[in-house]
Amino acid sequence: MTRTILDIHVLQTVPPSNLNRDDTGTPKSAYYGGVRRARVSSQAWKRATRKAFNDLLPPEALGVRTKKVAEALAERIIAKDDSLEPVAVELAAETLQAATGTKIESPKRKGKNGDEPAASPTSSYLMFLSRRQLDALADLAIEAAGGTGDVDALKNHFKKKENKVAARQAVDSRHSVDIALFGRMVADSADLNVEAATQVAHAISVHKSDIESDYYTAVDDLNTAEESGAGMIGTVDFNSATLYRYAAVDVDELQRNLGLGLRDDEAPSAPVEKAVTAFLEAFITSLPTGKVNTFGNHTLPSAVIVKLRDRRPVSFVSAFEEPVPQGPGGGYLRESCRRLAAYVPDLERQYGIETPQDHSWVFRVGDETEALTELGQQVSLKALLQDVGNAVAQRLASGATA
Repeated sequence: MTRTILDIHVLQTVPPSNLNRDDTGTPKSAYYGGVRRARVSSQAWKRATRKAFNDLLPPEALGVRTKKVAEALAERIIAKDDSLEPVAVELAAETLQAATGTKIESPKRKGKNGDEPAASPTSSYLMFLSRRQLDALADLAIEAAGGTGDVDALKNHFKKKENKVAARQAVDSRHSVDIALFGRMVADSADLNVEAATQVAHAISVHKSDIESDYYTAVDDLNTAEESGAGMIGTVDFNSATLYRYAAVDVDELQRNLGLGLRDDEAPSAPVEKAVTAFLEAFITSLPTGKVNTFGNHTLPSAVIVKLRDRRPVSFVSAFEEPVPQGPGGGYLRESCRRLAAYVPDLERQYGIETPQDHSWVFRVGDETEALTELGQQVSLKALLQDVGNAVAQRLASGATA
């Protein structure tokens, strides 16, 4: 069966930084090829990618992941009918419980004097709903409450099977781009789970990477000349690395999650095309923000390889199983590109998974990346997004996807 898989490979050099730290504050790491590598978790880069969507997609195309889901729905109810503000949270909690089977309860807080204000009800785990799904639930809540905010009427409404089914359908359709790409788990209702269309690997350095510590001091501005010493001292751990990053998008799964065009005037492939290009740009240009104010480590990738495959996703991380040595003039980027230039054609040839030239793209910066020129069409970022979007749309139009 022919599939449509988008593979994204990135080489990015990061200066002293602490992008993603563990519970001790130390940059995350992993052993690969017998040596310790710098590592940035997939969760950290997916979070950065989702945040980048805010600049690339309209709010209605995105979702909200929160335990405060009752508050989020209550805001939608109030926006549609502000007279329901006094009971909006209660209406929201009952509607969400009917729709997802999840209990929405106020957290138990014990103040010293018992006078802590009541907290808004929350779910016991993070819930991921699209803004369109929240709007649909708000409409159901308002209608079920008779337009008067009658909570008992709403409870009775959802006792009927067909009404509860309608509520569940409201949260199982019109998924947002981020839900369609990254998936969703609803612990109390497995049938509402959404299979992720995207896999993101942990980024690792192509070379051995050591962790260093910075000893710092801060001066008290109001100290007099007679008062010696620092107002504060401390240490912060950091590392630097040339990272190999990888992600794969299953366009077939993405199409199933998103469905066809939402408007009559748009092509059926339009939602998928927009989602693919948004993810591609966001994944390439995003960066986790750990300790960014301390290190100012704002870099962009030096090289990106994108391939549109028809069988299965393929990572090129094995090219770096043997750590890349430092080049004669310093640095690891040039040798990393040479490794890929030698490894990729051989791997694809041996497995018979070569991609045609019009489905292979290389976006690169600088002379150090010159070795990659034979791996695909040479494009700018803007051209890459346009070409990939067009190629995905053509595959969808031809019925190539499952």
